[in-house]
Amino acid sequence: MNRTSQLVQYFLSHRSVTVELVNKIEKEHYDYKPTPTSMPAKDLVTHILFSFYKFARAAKSGNPAVFRVKIEETETDLRKLAEAYTEKTRSLLESLTDEDFDRVLDLTKIFGVRLSVAQLLQSAMDHEIHHKGQLFVYVREMGHTELPFFIKRK
Repeated sequence: MNRTSQLVQYFLSHRSVTVELVNKIEKEHYDYKPTPTSMPAKDLVTHILFSFYKFARAAKSGNPAVFRVKIEETETDLRKLAEAYTEKTRSLLESLTDEDFDRVLDLTKIFGVRLSVAQLLQSAMDHEIHHKGQLFVYVREMGHTELPFFIKRK
């Protein structure tokens, strides 16, 4: 299996659980936050979805400016957003070649380092996993007790 296929499979093994958690959030809980300083559920979900998409766009284009572009999205249904941005991100990841993974990006103005595309995408995965953990807390606090395992294995 090539690097691209491995990454896409790994991404989807985590993202499918994120989507499963998002699907448990009813619209009346979009503003829920477990503590006063926490992000509201809708903000946490869009942060997860939009962030990985931006990481993938930067990996594909080599342009770190994509991190500074605010995503203007008219869709407000978190379930539809999760589906759409999972597909958009998957498509970008699938378009990468094995050679792309070794390309180095100058991200010093954003992250203070130069990273290979492989390192950048690993950071994207780590970021998603971190916030997915938070999402588990939100969904449990919303009253859900039937929760998925943290990763979807085939």
